[in-house]
Amino acid sequence: MRSTLRRYLTSAGAAAVAVASLAAAGTASAGTASAGTASTGRPAPATSAELVEVEIPGPEHGVVAGSGHTRVPAHGRGAPAARLSPAEREADGDVTKIIDNGPTADRLDVVVIGDGYTAGELPDFHAHAREKWAEVTAVEPYTTYRNLFNVWTVDAVSRESGVTGDPDRATVKDTALGTYFWCGDIERLLCVDQDKVDAYVARAPEADLVIVLANSAKYGGAGYNEASRTLGYEGISTASARNEKSGQVAVHETGHSLGGLADEYFYPGYPGYEEYRGPEPAEPNISTLDAARMAARGVKWHRWLGEESPDGGTVGAYEGGGYFATGLRRPTDNSLMRVLDKPFNLPGVEAMIAGFHRHAQVATALTPTDRTLRRHHTARVAVPALTGPDGRQLTVRWQLNGLELTHLAGRTEVDVAELGLRRYDVRTHTLTVTVEDSTPAVRDPGIARSLRSSVTWRVRH
Repeated sequence: MRSTLRRYLTSAGAAAVAVASLAAAGTASAGTASAGTASTGRPAPATSAELVEVEIPGPEHGVVAGSGHTRVPAHGRGAPAARLSPAEREADGDVTKIIDNGPTADRLDVVVIGDGYTAGELPDFHAHAREKWAEVTAVEPYTTYRNLFNVWTVDAVSRESGVTGDPDRATVKDTALGTYFWCGDIERLLCVDQDKVDAYVARAPEADLVIVLANSAKYGGAGYNEASRTLGYEGISTASARNEKSGQVAVHETGHSLGGLADEYFYPGYPGYEEYRGPEPAEPNISTLDAARMAARGVKWHRWLGEESPDGGTVGAYEGGGYFATGLRRPTDNSLMRVLDKPFNLPGVEAMIAGFHRHAQVATALTPTDRTLRRHHTARVAVPALTGPDGRQLTVRWQLNGLELTHLAGRTEVDVAELGLRRYDVRTHTLTVTVEDSTPAVRDPGIARSLRSSVTWRVRH
């Protein structure tokens, strides 16, 4: 829940924490979750600066993707940092690039940190990190764009194996990140100490997105979907490393953090959420407009209306979304932003691709651009391969002084000698390569314009 919708809920008196009353059992009859008391019963920090909003995953034995939001202590349960032995300290904080698709400046860098892994269990953590990333990239558009990502692991050594709250509420573990179930009195809400997470994130060369894997098979997770003010990453997704549904929970959370998408689920019959009467939300996948008005005004997902969507059915304006049973509409009946084990719908895919390209450049200069290239030099660029089922690849075009060299299209390296510069021409010319993603999954012209990168060199005979 972000921007306009969050502001409206707060002003209307239906604060996000109210939604958490659904969370304990996933129904309107559940008891109210307290954002003011940690799982130990100790009072949580009282000031808003010490609280952070998180999304609660939906119940384990259901299909709903989430159960709204609540506010929890940013510093977790306030447990002291673990005291490590010299051998444990030596292993703690090691950084490994497990997926290498290029320089950090040109890729979307995902940092995965484990909690509840002892020094001897770090190989298990690395295996779990690879497994969860494979689950993420099995979902489109991650599948097609997997080569835009680097994945780093940062080893966080815990004194004890496992996670607080697993198997029961009385269980307390001494772990590096202070991860714990029963956050806010909700068993499946898996919270962390953000300061401790950030201390490990800072060790990685770059972080655009953070995933915390708890050494547990118990169902749970959380979505910290506000961007970090200090380290710049888009959000934190927590998940149980050994639970089969946790990968889907993590992908849903990236829909918020990378795609800027709203939740498409809602609460029929729950007081305060019967009807939305606020302004048009900023999120691209919920709207106050029905399909006819959306098409007439040419806004939101109007370009996709009537199209077959990968999550089933056609794109329209379905009643219910953004937690409200009426007054807000969603593009399809059951996308991943409403139901786990479903794909993103077409507007969701478009938003995710836009998010990928905000962090990743599709043209990486292999030949330095800070010097003038001469006849014996070669201009080289790295272009990530797309891995979608349609076989489509990025478009590569070359220009000399702004004029396109059509015979060089598709190439990733060009000799200066091929440019036809005259022997006695002493001028400095401009050679540019432009790489563009002309995906049919993007119809918004504004987004389409952002799906290109260029590299320019100075060249002379």
